Amino acid sequence: MELPLVVGVDGSDPSLTAVDWAVAEAARFGLPLRLVYASLWERYEGAMPSGTVGRPSEQVMAEHVVASAAERAQRCDPEVKVSTEVLPQDAVTALLAEAANASALITGSRGRGQLKGLLLGSVGLAVAARAHCPVVVVRGDRAGLAGTHERILLAAGDADTGHEAARFAFREAEVRGCVLDVVRAWRRPAHEGVGNPQLADEPAQRHEEHAAAVLEELLREPEAEHPAVRVRPATVEGPAHRVLVDRSAAADLVIVGVRRREGHFGLQLGRTAHTLLHHAHCPVVVVPQGA
Repeated sequence: MELPLVVGVDGSDPSLTAVDWAVAEAARFGLPLRLVYASLWERYEGAMPSGTVGRPSEQVMAEHVVASAAERAQRCDPEVKVSTEVLPQDAVTALLAEAANASALITGSRGRGQLKGLLLGSVGLAVAARAHCPVVVVRGDRAGLAGTHERILLAAGDADTGHEAARFAFREAEVRGCVLDVVRAWRRPAHEGVGNPQLADEPAQRHEEHAAAVLEELLREPEAEHPAVRVRPATVEGPAHRVLVDRSAAADLVIVGVRRREGHFGLQLGRTAHTLLHHAHCPVVVVPQGA
């Protein structure tokens, strides 16, 4: 049985955008969709649905939120199987538990009631940093959300972070029938070549060649497994987080790998993933590599 795509919903506009994106993704891969609302403390104000006598207002509103999200998903694509769940837990704990039986977790960029200027909500950040399945944070401009660029962007990581992300990226590109751009950023340490201009170009060439070798090794297996995917590898000089944010403006999805380490309970995100989650122009997928 295929594991579902799990979407965290809370009635906010970003979470509904995440539902829309998830429906399209579920349809591409033939996966069921599971919509989850989780809360311990939130209280809703304003008009309540009818028939609320005898039940806590929070429970009634939670059920209303997931039912409305499910109805929206069915309108988007009646063929996608949708289930819902209301969980009496805090959102991060609930979604991390759901990750054990999910193909991927999907969240909006911000939750209901978050400050308007906030780039990424605390739930999305915590889940992306700790889940042991791929996490999609649905964010970005209209073109990126709609998938009109027909281009996926993969941040080419090292061996300890990149292989699972590469496999994920190739599957996405194959199902979507789009181009896969794979970028490996590199930088020359500032001290190299200082005081000897004649040697300045040689270190740069060495770093670029190393980046190309890492890229070639990363792509070898997934290219053999997905020969139909059109791949455009590139090595680019500059900070990876800036290079990838800039290139995400022409992508439908940007994918980055991260390392999960047992016994580490903090936010397990590198600088590149953290920056993309806050600033990318399209949805971001964080793919964990091992444990």
